[in-house]
Amino acid sequence: MKSIENLKWRYATKKFDSQKKLSKDQLDVLIEAFNLTATSYGLQPLHLVVVNDQKMKDAMIEASYGQRQVADASAVLVLCTKDVDSAFIENYFKLVKDIRSTPDEILAPFKNQLTSSFDKKTKDEVFQWAKNQAYIALGNLMNVCAVERIDSCPMEGFVPQRIDELLGLEEKNLKSVLLLPVGYRHDDDLFATMKKVRRSQQEMVTHV
Repeated sequence: MKSIENLKWRYATKKFDSQKKLSKDQLDVLIEAFNLTATSYGLQPLHLVVVNDQKMKDAMIEASYGQRQVADASAVLVLCTKDVDSAFIENYFKLVKDIRSTPDEILAPFKNQLTSSFDKKTKDEVFQWAKNQAYIALGNLMNVCAVERIDSCPMEGFVPQRIDELLGLEEKNLKSVLLLPVGYRHDDDLFATMKKVRRSQQEMVTHV
């Protein structure tokens, strides 16, 4: 039942206490959770930018439609997608071989299949696939935040191109797709005490 209690505790924090900061250990837990997130084929077409610098967080307000969470949170986690091409796939299978000592003859069929599959996709199709993986990572991070009693606010409402410019992501072949400000809720955030609005399980779940 502890998991359910944690999920009931969390909410999309609207007002962070800018005076309270997460420790390095707390941020390290979130970074490790991000890295351990399951992704399609295990390819991890993602990158995480952890923004702690206050001037950068302040600059992100305008690109986030005036939402102050990005400035007042202890840190902003920026979930980005990476380009996936044959070289990316080749590097992934090299990593598999290095870590698991899997013979090439076993890896080759799957590697060739993936390379062929991605060669047929358009850039937009690859981006949308990678973006889906970012949402998996976001969900995982939100749950870990709840377990660790770290407040968070998932955000789609921002201008990706502007965030990319601020963080210099384009030259790194990265695209921002989601923001997750993290920190501690402010004592006067009214949303913290509001009851959750959820449909009933009977409406949401079917047992077969």
